[in-house]
Amino acid sequence: MICLVELPGVVGYAEGLRLQLERVTARKAGDIPDILLLLEHPPVYTLGRNANRANILFSPDRLQSLGAEVYETDRGGDVTFHGPGQLVGYPILDLTRHKRDLAWYMHSLEEVFIRVAGEFGLEAQRAAGARGVWIGNDKLVAMGVHVSRWVTSHGFAFNINTDLRFFDWIVPCGLHGKGVTSLQKLLGRQIHMSVVADRVIRHFGDVFGMEMKRPEQSLIVSGQQAGAVHL
Repeated sequence: MICLVELPGVVGYAEGLRLQLERVTARKAGDIPDILLLLEHPPVYTLGRNANRANILFSPDRLQSLGAEVYETDRGGDVTFHGPGQLVGYPILDLTRHKRDLAWYMHSLEEVFIRVAGEFGLEAQRAAGARGVWIGNDKLVAMGVHVSRWVTSHGFAFNINTDLRFFDWIVPCGLHGKGVTSLQKLLGRQIHMSVVADRVIRHFGDVFGMEMKRPEQSLIVSGQQAGAVHL
């Protein structure tokens, strides 16, 4: 099976939703193969279907000072943050061609990032009752998905050079007593987005058994200096 990789760069959240909807519609119609969208968002807080607004700790005035937007979405999960230095992935997969099992899909997504973290010398793991990929008590990769007629949307947010202070204004994923981390924090240096994206693409293909097809020239542009790189 083939999976196309799209790398549109920095994309506003509303535009990201539009891109997903277009591709989900086309995938349901069988007009396109599976797709992995990899991008970055400007600062934005998103709420899943099960979000508790008590987990948003900022006032409207504070939100404006943060320069962030807020969106309600149809993904699973609670509240999270997206912003520069974070690799966001939206897999548009037809699970009828893989396995009609949402738990299997989420487990497979987690496996991708456990393998990626291992390449950086990090021992990542799953946490009982909490989706995502963790380093100890801190979440490295957040996950929240939506499935319609077995076609997936939304996906994952991998903190690479993310400014973690944005998470101080929410209860991330509604999990009290848990932290958030990034590759930069764990390794003590900034990591090029291209390096991480390459490894995510490779392990995604390995875990899901797909041949990953990507544009010859693409660009992910980060709001941080180390992220502005050619893929």
